[in-house]
Amino acid sequence: MGNSTGDPYTLHTNVFVRGMGQREQRFFLWFDPTRDFHNYTIVWNPKCIIFYVDDIPIREFKNMEKFGVPFPNAQPMRMYLSLGYAKDGTTEGGGVGTEFDSSPSSTASYSNFSADACVWSQRNNISSCDSADFSSKTWLNMELDVRNNVRMQRIQKSYKIYDYCWDKSRFPDGPGPECGIYY
Repeated sequence: MGNSTGDPYTLHTNVFVRGMGQREQRFFLWFDPTRDFHNYTIVWNPKCIIFYVDDIPIREFKNMEKFGVPFPNAQPMRMYLSLGYAKDGTTEGGGVGTEFDSSPSSTASYSNFSADACVWSQRNNISSCDSADFSSKTWLNMELDVRNNVRMQRIQKSYKIYDYCWDKSRFPDGPGPECGIYY
């Protein structure tokens, strides 16, 4: 997300299941993303979804279906790049508007994009990966180890500025059950 001049840039993450998100976490970036390309990686497998910035884990969303937490097992992944409008939560709580008519044009680009993925068949409701792929594609079994979990916690402590699990105004009855498990 954009910023006011001199303020840190914000990275917004969310997990959508069956068209429903509301699992946002936001982080101040510890660098200026406009000065150079950076690696933003998402590992999504049956166990978890891990978000990385420059090979540093910043967020893990574990599969907790056994606790009634929806997990995107039966849907394809989509990647979006958008220039959205200033609304609540996107630009300092909606306090900074976007004047598209008088704004300079903006450019965003991907460089060296790659994907190693299983292909989801909507028609047959199955994945192209089979049990043999779980041994040949290491990302299918990947979870954070102790070292990377510590790295993630350090980033979250220093740079996480919003977590849906903390948001009592949006979720007065409490957020999802995963919040009680995580925290």
